[in-house]
Amino acid sequence: MRPRVRRPLARPSARQAVASGLAAAVALLATACGSGGGTSGGGTSGGAGSGASLTAVAAGFPVKVADCVGKETTVAKAPTRIVTSNASSLEMLLRLGAGDRVIGTGFPPGKGTLPSEVAEQGAKVPVLGDKAIPKEKLLGSGADLYVDTFGAMPMMGGAAGPSEEEYAAAGIQHVYLLSTACAGTPKAAKGPRTDLSGVEEDIRRLGAVTGTSARAEELVTGMERRTGEVRSALAGVPAEQRPTYFLFDFDGGTKQPVAVCGRQVANAVITLAGARNVFADCDADFKPGSWEDVVAKNPEWIQLAVRDRGGEEATRKAYDEAEAFLRGFPATQGLKAVQQGHFIRLGSEATTIAGVRNADAVRQIAAAVHHDLVKSGQ
Repeated sequence: MRPRVRRPLARPSARQAVASGLAAAVALLATACGSGGGTSGGGTSGGAGSGASLTAVAAGFPVKVADCVGKETTVAKAPTRIVTSNASSLEMLLRLGAGDRVIGTGFPPGKGTLPSEVAEQGAKVPVLGDKAIPKEKLLGSGADLYVDTFGAMPMMGGAAGPSEEEYAAAGIQHVYLLSTACAGTPKAAKGPRTDLSGVEEDIRRLGAVTGTSARAEELVTGMERRTGEVRSALAGVPAEQRPTYFLFDFDGGTKQPVAVCGRQVANAVITLAGARNVFADCDADFKPGSWEDVVAKNPEWIQLAVRDRGGEEATRKAYDEAEAFLRGFPATQGLKAVQQGHFIRLGSEATTIAGVRNADAVRQIAAAVHHDLVKSGQ
């Protein structure tokens, strides 16, 4: 299958104001599809150090992928030394079976935040930056591929990243997660994202670039199966009867709430789960909001979207604090969701960061808001 390219676009706007509140800004808009024949990529190991493995994937190359303005990069062979900008792209590569080729990452996953099946391998990846990787360290890393989650954002609020000429001089090919990097750009496709096709295409895209297309298709098939089951279960529920929903980013701060808008991947997760994001009509991915806005929307369900604290007890405490704030804050005490105790404890990682876990989040939300139709263990 030849990579297919659609064209997301230019430069983000107000995302930087809320980037520190959410681990990575992500929304939906895809490019590229996986490469054909003779690929490898089943398990969590094998690839970087195996000549046979790299020979097996060679048939799928070259692969062409585009950035947010449609500029193409040709990847001639499977990369052997990969650096990722954050935990989102790192987790995708781990799941694709290319984790042993990752030599460093920025914005590393917190302790206990990676799924158990990839956590041990992920913990061994060197951390090149607690936040954005410093420019000099990235260029001197020895990488042959850099997977960039943030795109045109200047290193997530830090110093400007390398130019394309500097990447080329260092021998580093630069590719993006387009479902993440392009969503906040002024020319991105308008309207809310209502499915996970962009995330799925990014998985296929990385599968093509790393020669693990077969594994990418397995991951995407699993996501489509899980979301498809929920879609079928909710087929008889009219749109107007689906409950309203507010994702409360507790870690983003309580003074001014963050609106998770229609372009964000969380909007697709919420929609597929049979709920209505109260800020779906906001034509952005994230936007600073106000409690007056939230009160006016009066959501029927509220997600307590805290980041994993690296341990069950610490994370539970964070959920408790988020709920206590909403119950005690005068502006939110009277909200329908608060009055009825309609809280969903679901981490921001699975909801707002592009990845395989988005499909699991769909089921978890659906099982709460439509408990009579969807079971959590379904």
